[in-house]
Amino acid sequence: MPSLINSSGELWFCRSNIFFWCFAENFLNLYEYFYSNTHNVMNEIYATQIRNSVETLFSYMAERATDEEMARIRAAYELAREAHSKQRRKSGEPYIIHPIAVASIVAEELELGDNPVISAFLHDVVEDTPYTVEDIRSRFGDDVAFLVDTVTKRKKDSYEHSKQVDNYRQILESVHYDIRALLIKLADRLHNMRTLDSMRPDKQMKIAGETDYFYAPLANRLGLYHIKTELENLSFRYRCPRDYAVVESMLEAERNADRERLERFTDKIDAILRSEGFDVRTEIRYRQPYSIWRKMQAKGSDLKHVDGKHYIRIIYPDNLDISEKRMSLRIYSALTDHFKEKPGSVSNYIDAPKENGYQSFHVKLLSEQGIWEEIHISSERMVRNSRLGCAAERTEDNVKAWLDKFKAILQDVADDNHDMEFMDGVTSSFYNDDIMVFTPKGRGVILPKGATALDFAFEIHSQVGEKAVYARINGKLMSLRTVLRRGDCVEIGTAEDAKPVEEWMECVSTYRAKRYLRSYFATLPRLEYDRCDHCHPLPGDEVVGFRADDGRTVLHKRDCSVAIRLASQHGDSITSVNFEENDAFLYPVRIRIQGIDRYHLMSDLIDCITDKLHLTMSSLKTENIDRIAICTIDFSVHSLGELQSAMESIAKIEGIDEVQRIHL
Repeated sequence: MPSLINSSGELWFCRSNIFFWCFAENFLNLYEYFYSNTHNVMNEIYATQIRNSVETLFSYMAERATDEEMARIRAAYELAREAHSKQRRKSGEPYIIHPIAVASIVAEELELGDNPVISAFLHDVVEDTPYTVEDIRSRFGDDVAFLVDTVTKRKKDSYEHSKQVDNYRQILESVHYDIRALLIKLADRLHNMRTLDSMRPDKQMKIAGETDYFYAPLANRLGLYHIKTELENLSFRYRCPRDYAVVESMLEAERNADRERLERFTDKIDAILRSEGFDVRTEIRYRQPYSIWRKMQAKGSDLKHVDGKHYIRIIYPDNLDISEKRMSLRIYSALTDHFKEKPGSVSNYIDAPKENGYQSFHVKLLSEQGIWEEIHISSERMVRNSRLGCAAERTEDNVKAWLDKFKAILQDVADDNHDMEFMDGVTSSFYNDDIMVFTPKGRGVILPKGATALDFAFEIHSQVGEKAVYARINGKLMSLRTVLRRGDCVEIGTAEDAKPVEEWMECVSTYRAKRYLRSYFATLPRLEYDRCDHCHPLPGDEVVGFRADDGRTVLHKRDCSVAIRLASQHGDSITSVNFEENDAFLYPVRIRIQGIDRYHLMSDLIDCITDKLHLTMSSLKTENIDRIAICTIDFSVHSLGELQSAMESIAKIEGIDEVQRIHL
């Protein structure tokens, strides 16, 4: 192809090259032009968004703040805007959008006053800009300075536990002074969760995990039901996006399928109550995907077979001539004249509020389609309190009483980290659901759902828990490990010689019980060694020790098959030990007794073990085969010598033919 390499061809190529560079130069100019204009357009959009958001907030606060307070609020915004002027969020938007959003949540969703709103505007100023707490104090006073200082993360060279856990501790310690700091922190977390999609997946997982583990339960304990629900749901969305999408899609389909049926049902409720002269409004409330997913996991079922995906709320006005309880009962009575009530479905949270202050009257009614519908009967006050929780009724006495109640657990958790993991104490105190049970004298005791009679005992008093032996639940003798139900009447039986056993740790769920038991067991002497799970050596046995990888020494009887195998494979780990009797330690043993059955044989056997030998039996099993009595007994001894002495005494009982030790 000579025409491609002659002089005219080369000239053509050069012209093409020039054209390419001309095009590239024009492209860069065009890119800069579009970038500059796009940047300007985005800045204008952000400026409009900021202006609209802050003016909406100012208008809202102006309705309940003085001119002086409004001047301080505006000044706080101007300081925050100036301090964060060069900062941007991960999404690329100006950082000031975040403080405005947090202040809006504090003002509009939590309905707090001027100082918390000012502090919300300034909550990141000390942490992220050159301004100090003293700068805040000089401009806005001690109260705002305290709130800003409380929500500012402490920067440390090293952390006692981890950066996250130390931050949790700082948040909880603020309760000692003022609960408003917690509310500002929750507002901050809520907006961060609402805008989490701009973060990397690993950051999303970290922040969502913190939220589900700490902040959502905290919001629940504060009675902030709506914030708790939104935080849980957003956390689920970012932790498990696929599961979230599946549940959300299925819920939407079910919502659409049920819409007409539920509207007919609520229309009938409205008609019945109007005819009875009640001024009410009804709402169909759908629970969030996370709430449904949690029920699916707890019950091991699919979405179709999970109940309680929605409920119907009937709301009546405040300030009526009768009490809220009487009004709720009148509505309940009117409805049950027309609908069948599910037996045992009534929950009276008016007389017995949940620990977070939630009140309502619940019942399940049978619709015309044969479906049990969950009904919540509430006053406007109850609905508002469900949304605002501890921030709802802010009289001085109300706040003080609530703070004293809340601090009793939280401050204890924050201050005392010697006997248990800090976060274990926190999360066990912020349970999602609770029940109320009663003492025989009618005193109500609130416990987490799933709590046992042993939790109840420790809730009454630590000494009742320590000396507990049995429970009577609704008059029936039951084990201390029995899980309690709402409304149970519980009585605890105690004995002076009773002591906690380590297995109790597995059947308690309250912070108070766990903390006491861990403290109790921490004070007990501990064996220097671990005992083989196969041969269970006792002091007095011929033993040999083997050093394990974790540094602990494991004791074996010298004829133990496990010890023989270890000696042949890991001979270098053999170590000499001195396993002596100690009155502080008891070791469980099991013996098998065989003899000729006769009158009073079992009575003589029990008398020998308990009265003569003073040993406590933990288990006794008997069977009789052709008048041959076979008995297996579990008890505890201090040494091999004590066991042998017991076996010799038992062997002397008339009719006993054989006594032997067997493996547990």
